[in-house]
Amino acid sequence: QTHLVESGGGLVQSGGSLRLSCAVPEFTLQNADIGWYRQAPGKDREGISCISSRDGSTYYAESVKGRFTISRDTAKGTVELEMNSLKPEDTGVYYCAADRQGMYIITTGLGWFDHWGQGTQVTVSS
Repeated sequence: QTHLVESGGGLVQSGGSLRLSCAVPEFTLQNADIGWYRQAPGKDREGISCISSRDGSTYYAESVKGRFTISRDTAKGTVELEMNSLKPEDTGVYYCAADRQGMYIITTGLGWFDHWGQGTQVTVSS
């Protein structure tokens, strides 16, 4: 079974930065796209970023483009999400997720990732 564990959430002021990390099993990292979703209170989950297992290509939602960077660290077995220039509207629970068709899912909004982490809270104050 695939088990994903997020870490790095916390409280930060507007304009600040946080770096989230998702620990990914080796097999999953090699074979599945890893995405990041977030969910604000009362809102649906929003797919904000994804990295392809095949070629390392990346996707960013317009809401985070230019501010967030997704990367993989194969030595550590993690996928990172560096978040810069944070805004209060970035507040929410952030989840990493894995799926072999992750890039398709997140770019089309169709379907649901197979595997999910437990989530980590990110709070951005004004």
